[in-house]
Amino acid sequence: MTLANKVTASRIVLAPIFFILFSWGRSIGIPHIALAIILWTMLILMEISDMIDGMLARGTGSITSFGKLFDPFADVLSHLTSFVCFMLAGIMPSWVFLVILFREYSMLFLRLLLTEKGVTMAARKGGKLKSFMYAISVLASLLYWTLAGLAVSAGLLSNLLLVIQVLYIVCAVLALLSFVDYLIQFRKIQREA
Repeated sequence: MTLANKVTASRIVLAPIFFILFSWGRSIGIPHIALAIILWTMLILMEISDMIDGMLARGTGSITSFGKLFDPFADVLSHLTSFVCFMLAGIMPSWVFLVILFREYSMLFLRLLLTEKGVTMAARKGGKLKSFMYAISVLASLLYWTLAGLAVSAGLLSNLLLVIQVLYIVCAVLALLSFVDYLIQFRKIQREA
């Protein structure tokens, strides 16, 4: 287990803890502001780990086929966990969640098919842009949840929610476009293999 893979694994550990705290933190008596600070810290750590694990792998010369598969898996797990939280909270539209869920499971299936042939499909630019938008949407959703718990102006919350809905629509579009890009790449790789 390389250092980069340990950083990647931190997302797999933090994701279910994030879900548990988001779902039941207030009901077990954690004050909203304390819970918000904890959730913000966890979410930022997950997103930072997503950025630095690849840099660590390249910087230490420890890029592995396992890491190429492990990193996207950890990304999907952490983002889908966050999305479930925000969908259940009524912030993320459920149809967007389904588009993203189907895309991510389809990608995992394509990667498994290539793995059987001994080939690893690396991340593509479209996938990285999609992941960036996922992160922006999740952070914006947590901002909305934090402000709603602090009972800020309904007008501000309404405007922020509208922005978040647009961000999620962009996520759905990018998810579909990046899947088409990966599908084209998958066919090329499959022909070459």
